[in-house]
Amino acid sequence: MAIRRVTVFGSSRVRPGSAAYETAHAVGACVARHGCELVNGGYGGTMEAAARGAREAGGEVVGITVRTFDYAPPNQFLSRRIETADLFERLAHLATLGDLYVVLPGGTGTLLEFSLVWELQNKGMAPKLILADSTWASLLTAFPPGERPATDGPAAGPIFTRDLPGELERLLCRLGDV
Repeated sequence: MAIRRVTVFGSSRVRPGSAAYETAHAVGACVARHGCELVNGGYGGTMEAAARGAREAGGEVVGITVRTFDYAPPNQFLSRRIETADLFERLAHLATLGDLYVVLPGGTGTLLEFSLVWELQNKGMAPKLILADSTWASLLTAFPPGERPATDGPAAGPIFTRDLPGELERLLCRLGDV
């Protein structure tokens, strides 16, 4: 499986210097070191941190922004910006451009993005790997027994980890050796 682009989802509310910002920065740098282009929502918080990490490591970053989101400007670390008409078009671009998804902690926007790519994976429409911060694993408890998504087999679902930058590094190394 060739990984050319990694889509990163996460909170817009984290600030420089926080642990969440530093984790996102490390994720972006890892993506770039492996020669992959980073794709994200293009705004602040973890989107800025991942973009900054990728650019500082010599990588390229595509930000998918929304024309009607006038409350925040795109971050300064984007190599290229794709402006969409609405949130639905943005979600489609974020989902289709990535060959691998990384899901950092976040709020309802991140939950929406994660849910979309997870359901696309679950239905076999986008059989792409999802690497998610372990904070999202608690979502599995929301499903009644018998309705829980698969966690093994061909549609194994997301890989939950407490060490996103480290696990991403190992995954990209393993996939690069295939």
